[in-house]
Amino acid sequence: MFGRKDKVVETPQDQAVHQPREGAKNRPTPKRRDQEAARKQPLVITDRKAAKVAARAKRMEQSTQMRQAMVTGDDRYLPPRDKGPLRRFVRDSVDARWMVAEFLLPFMVLVLMLQFFRTSWAATAFLLVYLLVLIAVVDGFFAWRGIKKRLKEKFGADANLKGLAPYAAMRMMQLRPTRMPRPQVGRGEYPS
Repeated sequence: MFGRKDKVVETPQDQAVHQPREGAKNRPTPKRRDQEAARKQPLVITDRKAAKVAARAKRMEQSTQMRQAMVTGDDRYLPPRDKGPLRRFVRDSVDARWMVAEFLLPFMVLVLMLQFFRTSWAATAFLLVYLLVLIAVVDGFFAWRGIKKRLKEKFGADANLKGLAPYAAMRMMQLRPTRMPRPQVGRGEYPS
């Protein structure tokens, strides 16, 4: 009385009524359990050597793509720290201008070498390092203000600028040939 109804068996006459139609699926919907069984993969692969080789090949391919992107500036394969139009704009803005901070490290190395010789110039050069650091900080501050203003003009006042100031500062302190991703603009070619 309250049980399930018996299955209806399709006869050849019923199958003749259901002719294949163009644009229709023309097959029964697969069972969910069959679909899930087809998608299942083991958590631990039985052939560990083959899995290790495949994982290494995949890592190498991703590493090669990322290295190539660092040279060409391809945004698809850059690491997350360098992705996005905001960060590209900051990179191009920093790369377009001469920065005092990029010459700070070579000058410090030179002063360090002078310290070994104990010349009279060593003390003066040491004071010059402090002066150069102060000039680099002031130059970086005004550079960031200009970049921030242009970012807001281009991407709107509600653009998320979080983390871009330290990103720009780190880029400003690197010598131009050592910057990664490589500079995509020349000096004076400011992004619009």
